[in-house]
Amino acid sequence: MYSGKRLTLSDDRMLGGVCGGLAEYFGLDPTLVRIAYALLTAFTAFSGIILYPILYWIIPSKN
Repeated sequence: MYSGKRLTLSDDRMLGGVCGGLAEYFGLDPTLVRIAYALLTAFTAFSGIILYPILYWIIPSKN
């Protein structure tokens, strides 16, 4: 069943709004998502550097 909830880029953005959008979608604090992203990037051979632009390109904006 469709709940009306959509994953979009957030207006609460530091760079592109990806972490803020994920936080809004899952009901989390954006700071926690940003910390998790930084840890992912640091401990997985910087795969987050590749992941962020891909998510920015895939996730639609709110407009």
